[in-house]
Amino acid sequence: MINHQNITLKMDKNFLRKAKVFAAIRKTSLSQLMMETLKEKVTKSEGYQRAQRGALALLKKGFELGGGPYYTSREELHRRHG
Repeated sequence: MINHQNITLKMDKNFLRKAKVFAAIRKTSLSQLMMETLKEKVTKSEGYQRAQRGALALLKKGFELGGGPYYTSREELHRRHG
């Protein structure tokens, strides 16, 4: 059984009229249209957050780029040639 809860929204009257027409053209209710739109946005946001956490975990772990450990003194790095 799906558990729904009614909510109350405040909306500009002109926008509400347009939204009702928009829903009617699509043969759906305003309630269903809003639920589908919010569900899509929340799902997309959750996917983005999941991807972001994964990317940050990879960055924290680091990448093996080959080569070996190089130990260079600060002086060698900043030595000017020429």
